Amino acid sequence: MPVEFLGIAATGDGSETNPRSTAAFDRDYTLRLARAHEDHGWDRVLFAYGSGSPDPAPAAAYIASRLDRLQILLAHRPNVSYPTFAAKTFATLDQISDGRLTVHFITGGSDREQGREGDFLTKDQRYDRTREYIALVKKIWTSTERFDHEGEYYRFNDFVSDVFPVQQPRPGVSFGGSSPAAYAAGGAEADIYCLWGEPLAQTAEQIARVRQAAADAGRTDSPRIQVAFRPIIAPTEELAWEKAYRTVERIKSRAADGSLLVRPKDGAGAWAPENTGSQRLLEIAAAGERYDRALWTPTAAATGGAGNSNALVGTPETVAQALLDYYDLGVDILSARGYDLLDDAIDFGRHVIPIVREEVARRDAAKAAAREQARELERERDRHQLIALQA
Repeated sequence: MPVEFLGIAATGDGSETNPRSTAAFDRDYTLRLARAHEDHGWDRVLFAYGSGSPDPAPAAAYIASRLDRLQILLAHRPNVSYPTFAAKTFATLDQISDGRLTVHFITGGSDREQGREGDFLTKDQRYDRTREYIALVKKIWTSTERFDHEGEYYRFNDFVSDVFPVQQPRPGVSFGGSSPAAYAAGGAEADIYCLWGEPLAQTAEQIARVRQAAADAGRTDSPRIQVAFRPIIAPTEELAWEKAYRTVERIKSRAADGSLLVRPKDGAGAWAPENTGSQRLLEIAAAGERYDRALWTPTAAATGGAGNSNALVGTPETVAQALLDYYDLGVDILSARGYDLLDDAIDFGRHVIPIVREEVARRDAAKAAAREQARELERERDRHQLIALQA
């Protein structure tokens, strides 16, 4: 199966290790970073969402109108706009990008973050709302007749959109989460299911749960799987590990001096994330620092399991082989984001992506040859059986 690479479309140059030197939305930097991805073999970039961050939709439209090939993954929280409005926004953006849009729906894993924009539903209610929201957006994208809707969270009458996506029947839907409610919602509605980088064994377990949820929802297919990492690469293993330790020390230093906002701790001074995905990352980090071929957890531990935060450390060859281990599990979208956003995107594109693509192509060719050989053996057997019957 083909493999795809997802990078980050930041609107400023800050990261966990580097304070931002640009404005929150720096038009030149946003374009330069996106162009670096397009020029170095990446397939798409994620425009992320934060309560106080620049609106990702117009930023995505800006990039889509200036680049020709790079695909867009637009993050969206259902609490910030009504589904009729959102569906039109997405369809318009798909028109601007000439069919290069995928939408990533975020349910929200932090009551505090959701409350910043007036969302006070419980976690399970948010998942139920997201499921209803996605189904409505899909229907609006594909319905040419007016319709009414009366659900648990949304009600409207006599609606039909006058703008439709370029992609037919609709753009793709991306979704993530590691709780039972997330598996149920994403298994039912998602085209792509997103996971944070965990050890191979735990990733395999999550993929199985996503596929089971899809089957439980009555689907005959299942979502494609995406897994996200923070690669730390260097020309030698020794240099890569030196870079990794410098990276985590920089994260800790910025958290200590208050220049990096990290998750709040509980009264006992322990990390206490609400979302299951972050809880899993912290449990994995507490159980060990290194897993499998190259997975390293201290970067996740230093931020309290904040989002995509587990690293892959090593030479480009080591990191590429580690990514191929996940490909072998059924992961066909590999998400990666460095700590120096621009330079790391270029280095990863130059030195890691070609190795993975070449090996995937080799494996796919070998599998195709094996299938053809099996079919030829079957045809030969059928010929012998026909000759025997005619004798």
